[in-house]
Amino acid sequence: MNTATLTREAASGLSAASVLGGEPVLHALPRSVLEWIALVRHGISAGAIDAVVRAMGIGQSELSQALNIPERTLVRRKKEGFLSPDESGKLVRLAQVVARAVEVFENESAALAWLKSQNAALGGSSPLSLLDTELGSLAVINTLGRIEHGVFA
Repeated sequence: MNTATLTREAASGLSAASVLGGEPVLHALPRSVLEWIALVRHGISAGAIDAVVRAMGIGQSELSQALNIPERTLVRRKKEGFLSPDESGKLVRLAQVVARAVEVFENESAALAWLKSQNAALGGSSPLSLLDTELGSLAVINTLGRIEHGVFA
């Protein structure tokens, strides 16, 4: 995500930080890209796993698939208390896409339904199924941009 996205996100009702459980889970409220980078490098609290599951209304197995992180690893991380930097980065990326979708659709339920539904502009894949890679996430963000600007997506 770029700085403009992070700024827009702060102005919208649902931020990436809130998807991840907010300050109680993150022990910080990152407001810049550099603050997000520091948080990811340190490793996000595993409490963010349950926060994302609740925020998105999905199961832990669906989250595991969306992040391409084995479910057993997520369970282990919950016991250990922290995600690795790589896992943290994937979770932050997912949370930022969720926040962007809510911003575009101006409705949390509509945004979450869109993320879970097959999309012709994404080759028939659901946006959620593409978030396991940086390129897939960029495709989803680009599609959201087209929707925001009224271009068929």
